[in-house]
Amino acid sequence: MRSKAPTFPTPVLLTSSEEVARICEKLQHEPFVTIDTEFVREKTYWPELCLVQLAGTEDVVLIDTLAPGIDLAPLGDLLAQPDCIKVFHAARQDLEIFLHIFDRLPASVFDTQVAAMVAGFGDQVGYDSLVGAITGRSIDKAHRFSDWSARPLSNAQIAYAAADVTHLRTVYEALRKQLAEQGRLHWADSEQAILTEEKTFRPDPRRLWEKLKARTSNRRMLGILREVTAWREQEAQNADIPRQRVIRDESLLEIAAVHPDTVEALCRIRGVTRGFAEGKMGKGLLEAILIAQELPECDLPKAPSKSDRSRPSTALVALLRVLLAAKCEEHKVAPRLVASSDDLDLIALGETDVGALRGWRRELFGLDAQALVRGEIALAVVNGLVELQRVAKTIA
Repeated sequence: MRSKAPTFPTPVLLTSSEEVARICEKLQHEPFVTIDTEFVREKTYWPELCLVQLAGTEDVVLIDTLAPGIDLAPLGDLLAQPDCIKVFHAARQDLEIFLHIFDRLPASVFDTQVAAMVAGFGDQVGYDSLVGAITGRSIDKAHRFSDWSARPLSNAQIAYAAADVTHLRTVYEALRKQLAEQGRLHWADSEQAILTEEKTFRPDPRRLWEKLKARTSNRRMLGILREVTAWREQEAQNADIPRQRVIRDESLLEIAAVHPDTVEALCRIRGVTRGFAEGKMGKGLLEAILIAQELPECDLPKAPSKSDRSRPSTALVALLRVLLAAKCEEHKVAPRLVASSDDLDLIALGETDVGALRGWRRELFGLDAQALVRGEIALAVVNGLVELQRVAKTIA
């Protein structure tokens, strides 16, 4: 599929509230608007928004969000307009930024990276690769790592930022057309539903300990890990610094294991300085440890038990993986979109409450996967391709 990219007007840098209000009012009446952001995050918890790029039928604008006194409320109104589709590529970070600024997610979002996976462009295809595949154009990557907080922006930076939304219009229209022809628009819609849920971007701080994957079944230790990890998340947000700058993961794991209860004991934890231990943060951390120490047994997190679930046959999971690859190759869809490794393990164990066994995934892969587990089909190589063959049942 190759579409000709149209010519777009010269991008305009907006630095006043009046300009922002005027363009956002105009764009609200467009059927779709392409959007991208530039931001910096190395030294903060919350991304610092530096630039918002917007492209409509006749306009390409860059909103300088760092311009003194600029009012972004009209942008929030545009994002909330349900009749105008907001098109992003790899939308998650952009959506997180807008949720933080406006305290609500944009309405009617279309993510071209997700759509490209559904359409058969591979796993997590990059914007430049997708533009090349659809339009034949190449994207200049020279300013990918620019400091977008520095002012003034150069003409080259402005041109680079504008390209992120101009070519995206062509990409969006081509993908919509291809998905409609494939009968897969509803696949893309179901995959993008997660982008409309605030919990996707605001995880529960009391569940973040699970990501540290502590190798223990000691519930008290896990309780301490839960409390100190939640404490760190709140501190990072309050101070607007990266969570690893508050205290590192490995230090939290050690704290959970040895549960220090004094400043001196806290100082002996690897990565904890005396200044930290004796300061406000050290006091707060010790209080979180004490809270966890005093929790009743019933309030402690349950340790993941290896005996909770049988181990699936490695060979059977390998066969399911081959089946998944074959079905995805046949239907030209990214395998990671259809089934995860956990899905394959669960299917091998005969479980039915599995994502790959619901919706369009069930039709594409799930039904055949269950039939393979039951021994009703086999995999064979025919003319260099993997094919499914029905297994004749013998009557005893």
